[in-house]
Amino acid sequence: MKTALITGASSGIGLELARLFAKSHYNLMLVARREEKLKEIGQELENDYGITVNPIQMDLIETDAPSRLYDRIKEQNAKIDVLINNAGFGYHGAFKNTDWETERAMIQLNITTLTDLTKRFLKDMLERNHGKILNVSSTAAFFAGPNMSVYYATKAYVQSFTEAIAFELRKTGVTVSALCPGPTNTEFQERAGVENSALFSSKTTPVMSAKEVAQIGYKGLMNEKTVIIPGFFNKISVKSSGITPGFISNRIIESLHK
Repeated sequence: MKTALITGASSGIGLELARLFAKSHYNLMLVARREEKLKEIGQELENDYGITVNPIQMDLIETDAPSRLYDRIKEQNAKIDVLINNAGFGYHGAFKNTDWETERAMIQLNITTLTDLTKRFLKDMLERNHGKILNVSSTAAFFAGPNMSVYYATKAYVQSFTEAIAFELRKTGVTVSALCPGPTNTEFQERAGVENSALFSSKTTPVMSAKEVAQIGYKGLMNEKTVIIPGFFNKISVKSSGITPGFISNRIIESLHK
């Protein structure tokens, strides 16, 4: 059986992706901070699908976490066929007022950890000439983000990085994809402090379910799509980023974050 490693797997898109891979008879290695929650999920998926789930409690914000996670998996002689870099978080507020330590942690998790894990597991995949990597980006990657400036910038990095290495690997057996959801009903908005913003409460910005996003992401990954944008509204939004003047899109995004 193949094995998928999923970070940020205790809720939201990560959890729904875990269910999809379990249904497809992948063994799972699930990483998150909440150990009890991971164990509950693991037991549920093992009972429902007859697979093996290894829950790994780890805070991937810690600078040595990627190396510890990689070493732990190597010690178990596990071969990762699919890597899902889903762990990440957002942070709301004008940059002049926001807390640097929170932003530093966000950069560490959204950028450094994702890049480090990709580097480590990609080498093993290339040795086998087989594997898939899904980096969870965002429609935010295609815009500047007033009042969420650092978060939007981290996703711009994820998007650029993913598309670049996908092109580098085009003649190998390894594919890399970026999943770019828009507003999605997960724990993200509460942690980011935008649960009451127009972005998540306005009828003009449809909020998708984590299950919907995961299903589209899974299908796109398996079909080897480099950029996966779930939902018609999100596709239109991304297309508009190339033709809408920056000052207009900045004003729109600023208003959505209020």
